[in-house]
Amino acid sequence: MRGKVYLVGAGPGDPELLTLRAMRVLQEAEVVLYDRLVAPAVLELANPLAQRVYAGKELGQQECVQSEIFRQLLFHARAGRKVVRLKGGDPMVYGRGGEEWAFLAGEGVEVEVVPGVSSALALPGLAGIPLTLRGVAGGFSVLSGHAQGGSLPELAPYARSDTLVILMGVKERVRIARELLRLGRSPQEPIAFIEKGSTPQERVVVATLGQVAAGELEVQSPAVWIIGQVVRLRERLHPASVLQEAQLKTLSIAETVR
Repeated sequence: MRGKVYLVGAGPGDPELLTLRAMRVLQEAEVVLYDRLVAPAVLELANPLAQRVYAGKELGQQECVQSEIFRQLLFHARAGRKVVRLKGGDPMVYGRGGEEWAFLAGEGVEVEVVPGVSSALALPGLAGIPLTLRGVAGGFSVLSGHAQGGSLPELAPYARSDTLVILMGVKERVRIARELLRLGRSPQEPIAFIEKGSTPQERVVVATLGQVAAGELEVQSPAVWIIGQVVRLRERLHPASVLQEAQLKTLSIAETVR
């Protein structure tokens, strides 16, 4: 009996944003290798009899853990099992899905990709920030906040994009913001960080690029970072949330003064 590996996108967090195909595959899985950013509520939808294998990576362990992921995928597939490789967002957007597919293909293992809703696309829209808007933003770019080896990404090719969406950029946000200012973006340009988007713990931080460059913002990972004039639309599209956030900020300032 031949096994099969499914590279499945878990979406941004809310289990109701899973595709029907992802749900079906999870319920039939015999083994689930899941990443650190997979929401517990999504993992709960998997076959209760399936073996669950945590495959999260911490800083500095990426290559070692990835080698073990390759080994586990190959072992279970050759044992004839139905294996789900569960990744946050979409498996082909900064999820190393392409690398895992290439490895398995080289070993003769059958692979099926089950696309997921990428946080880069879903979370801004859910928060009232359209990535494109006629007369405001004609396009957008999505990039990682760090390059291989931990260095900053090459930002020059993206600096002129109407809207920038940065994933995994919380740790290096100050350096990234300063480089974008050096490349010509305005310090007054609006930005938003969406922490733990589409979950009950979601928090949206709206500020300016200059404030990020000055190190004035406290942001927790994981968060999607949006830069561009489209951020201003949030006040019109999500007025209740904006008012609530303003009230919470006022309360926080009052407590600090006391």
